[in-house]
Formats: sequence, structure tokens, C-alpha cells
Amino acid sequence: METMQGKKNIVLIGMPGAGKSTVGVVLAKRLGYRFMDSDLVIQEQTKKLLHELITEHGVDGFLKIEEDINAGLDCEQAVIATGGSVIYGEKAMEHLRKIGCVVYLKLSYKEIEDRLGDLTARGVALKNGQTLKDLYNERCPLYEKYAHIVQECDHKRVREIVQELASQANA
Repeated sequence: METMQGKKNIVLIGMPGAGKSTVGVVLAKRLGYRFMDSDLVIQEQTKKLLHELITEHGVDGFLKIEEDINAGLDCEQAVIATGGSVIYGEKAMEHLRKIGCVVYLKLSYKEIEDRLGDLTARGVALKNGQTLKDLYNERCPLYEKYAHIVQECDHKRVREIVQELASQANA
């Protein structure tokens, strides 16, 4: 398992509802880093909301936009919260692994299901007929594949997760 030492950024990946943005903001404050939400960067650059991009370009078109924008992120000393579908873009993931330590915020399916509300309003990239369970089963192996560090988050409060990650960053 790799450490965060010597990495310029910390990149958070995981399912929608895993707490990437919430943990990211608190962790950034704790470490004195910038916080960047790649979903917001996508919205700023395209001048559209995520669900509008999915409606307009389809899931595959959205994933291409997401990959291109994430592959072009250029920052240092930042905690980057990514969209849950970032792991479909190989070019983006190679770039993110190069510029930072990729941390998978891992949650059980039950916890994800309990946390999520309306998936379409959230801009979740679901293919036609795909259930949340299908999505979870499809994505988890990809999160594991790209992560430098797997952070277990089940039954933990944000401050516990941040404490564990901060202690690794300062190790």
C-alpha cells in the first residue's frame, strides 16, 4: 500500500454518496490544501449542470467530457473530489495517479443505498436499465484497481475518516 508522502495532491474516488466532497473539504482544511471538486470544474468549463450534460450527450458523451476535463487538471497541494464515474476514463485516471495519491473511499452497498436520494437529479451516469446495485458491482473493482490507498468508511464519521487520512498524509 502506497503512502501519501511525496504526492502533490490527494485524489478522492468512490461511489456517489461516499462522501468525497464532504471528506475532501474537511481534509483540505486540515492539511492546508486547496479543495477542488472535479464535477464543479466540469460544470464551470461546460456552463451546464451534470444531468444536463448526460441528457444532451448521453452517458458515453458525458463520460468523454468528464475524462477530458479530469485528464487536464493541473494543481498542487489540492484535495480533489472526483465524480463517481471518473474511473471509466483511463486517460484521466493515469493522469490523476501521476499528480496525486488516489484514495478510494470505500463503503458497503447498504450504506451507499441508504445515503443516496434521486440518482438522476444527482447527475449519476446510469445506463438504461442499470440499477444502483449493477453500478456498484461494476465500479468497485475499478476503484480498487486505481486506488493507491483504500479507506474503509463504513460506520465512520467524517472526522474519523479525515483523521485517518491526515495521519497518513503526515506519516
